[in-house]
Amino acid sequence: MKKTAISLADGRELIYYDEDDETAARDARDERPLPPTRTASELRYDPLLDAWVIVASHRQERVYLPPADLCPLCPTGPGCLTEIPAPDYDVVVFENRFPSLAGLPDPGEPDTGSAELFGRRPGYGRCEVVCYTSKHDASFASLSPRRARLVLAAWTDRTAELSARPGVEQVFCFENRGREIGVTLEHPHGQIYAYPFVTARTSRVLASVTAYGRRTGRNLFDDVLAAERADGSRLVASTEDWTAFVPQAARWPFEVHLYPHRRVPDLMALNEREREQFAELYLDVLGRFDGLFDGPAPYISGWHQAPVSEGRQQFALHLELFTVRRAPDKLKYLAGSESGMDAFATDIVPEVAAEQLREVR
Repeated sequence: MKKTAISLADGRELIYYDEDDETAARDARDERPLPPTRTASELRYDPLLDAWVIVASHRQERVYLPPADLCPLCPTGPGCLTEIPAPDYDVVVFENRFPSLAGLPDPGEPDTGSAELFGRRPGYGRCEVVCYTSKHDASFASLSPRRARLVLAAWTDRTAELSARPGVEQVFCFENRGREIGVTLEHPHGQIYAYPFVTARTSRVLASVTAYGRRTGRNLFDDVLAAERADGSRLVASTEDWTAFVPQAARWPFEVHLYPHRRVPDLMALNEREREQFAELYLDVLGRFDGLFDGPAPYISGWHQAPVSEGRQQFALHLELFTVRRAPDKLKYLAGSESGMDAFATDIVPEVAAEQLREVR
């Protein structure tokens, strides 16, 4: 892998990740007359849910579903200057122009903290965009295994660098795909958020893992994976080092979790064989999702990694993937019970969902 970092016209960082070291130098300049980026992010504390909410009003102005010939994630070409100055690329990561989180903490700035009813903090952190390919009409599922491994290498490299930034407590690599999900750019891409807090969901999971360990002396992640592999009714696909399964209490019509058999806290801890097998399995599962509906499946996919400084011995790296489509012409909408009370009602029995995914060829 070859890694080349440059600065865009407004000072944001862009990094090329190329499959071959011999790839031509990435020295094309960003010729756009961009003013410096300005962000106005703030964190506000919800004391009832013990959670931070990001307020980022400047994101109202972000680009929304431009035509393909004006896509800002395509390579720069004649008459169209984009976020990527090069005329072609393999994988690219750059700072989001409209980030939810940005900047570094100021040690001298007061922090009201979560102990206050109206706790507020500056929205420090970092948000990045990951472009998987220069081909506008491609998808992650259409990538070669080699390119999928390069994307995994980029996720890993960014997780390592972002985890080392002052104030960052958790890194989340994810992809939103499809207009049904709410994407604003259709070019195949994902995002990375470096949070200045541990997310409420991860905190809740760690609390469950800790309580289970106290009761049993075992690790909850290990036992769930072992039980799913032993039961077998919800397995979708596997390799020697990975298993993909529908969780027995799946919330979404089609939801699959991918776990390495060896418990590790984050992407950096995967070995080379695990990286190769992940690319193989993930492409297989994404293909099954598309095969369910004879066309592109809208989905959300995200890496759940251990926080930077807590729970690292107990947490198990895994990827969670789900689609909001429950039938070729039907979507799963979050109505009152799900949105208002976080009490999900699934439309498809998880064992049936797993069987349907297994049958896709």
